Amino acid sequence: MVLFAIIDILGSIPIILDIKQKAGKISPFKITVVALAIMLGFLYIGEPLLNIFGVDISSFAIAGSVVIFLLGIEMVLGIPLFKHEVGGSAYIVPIAFPLIAGAGSITTLLSLKAEYDTLNILIALILNMAFVYFVLRLTNWFEKILGIGGLLILRKFFGIILLAIAIRLFTSNTGLLVK
Repeated sequence: MVLFAIIDILGSIPIILDIKQKAGKISPFKITVVALAIMLGFLYIGEPLLNIFGVDISSFAIAGSVVIFLLGIEMVLGIPLFKHEVGGSAYIVPIAFPLIAGAGSITTLLSLKAEYDTLNILIALILNMAFVYFVLRLTNWFEKILGIGGLLILRKFFGIILLAIAIRLFTSNTGLLVK
């Protein structure tokens, strides 16, 4: 349940629809596989891998917060910052990383590893990725239900939410306090 809350694919639907609108289409299978691969990699070799590059978890989280911040700016102001290539893999970033397999979910995986058996975390991760795939497959349905006006409202609203998440992620990993 912790991973489900951190990944928050349902809360990411407006962001995914916005990216889909710009890119033309998304590949739910590729996105899910890439996100799963990233999270499995970090589950098994995450901390040592970051240590090889001299990067700690907080620095990784700050870098992810910058990407999320830029995505939020793009959504709120309507200024394209990310290049979304039709038919390319450009939608892998920012959907697979950092939206699904972001700093929060990676840090959570590393924290859970200290408390739970790896097999239990692996099962939870696979179940979460199955749900992610299911939601990504339903993006056309969400698009029809919301309509153009609904998508625009949700895009602006969730853009502001993304900005707030990015700032919180940044401040909590830099030690800065926001009151």
